Formats: sequence, C-alpha cells, structure tokens
Amino acid sequence: MQLVVASHGEIRCVYHEALQLGNLGSMTIRRGSNVEPDSAGNWQVDLAPVGGPCFGPFTKRSDALTAEVAWLQEHWLVRSDLTN
Repeated sequence: MQLVVASHGEIRCVYHEALQLGNLGSMTIRRGSNVEPDSAGNWQVDLAPVGGPCFGPFTKRSDALTAEVAWLQEHWLVRSDLTN
C-alpha cells in the first residue's frame, strides 16, 4: 500500500485494509472507479470518478482490478494537487 503525504498533511492512497487508516486522522473515502461486467461477461474499468479513462475488456475480474489499481497509482495517487 502506497501513501502519498502532501506538505500540508493530507494523505492520499488507494484504499486497502492493510492499515487502519482511521488511526491517521479523519478521512474521506470516495469511489475512484467502477469495475463492472459487460453483456459478454467480460470486465470493464471506468475511472470517470477521478477523471480517468474507461478500458477493457478483461476476461478476468482480477485482471481488471489489477489494471484499475495500477492506473490509480500512476495517474491519480501521485498528482501534485492532492485536491481530488
């Protein structure tokens, strides 16, 4: 689990239950994406909630989830604004 800490103290991460994040202070949790099946039984990733793309299809949900986290870590987590 990767935590990014801004100079003003805000912490951003892709949620995971590896840490009790509430121990770090008050927090806001919001959806970063949607991973949903399509009519063919494949999986699509929709990162619109954080201004990202839609991609897929993936034959396995686990592959879609891995791609989702990779995109969030590369494009959303490390953004310098830390406001979205």
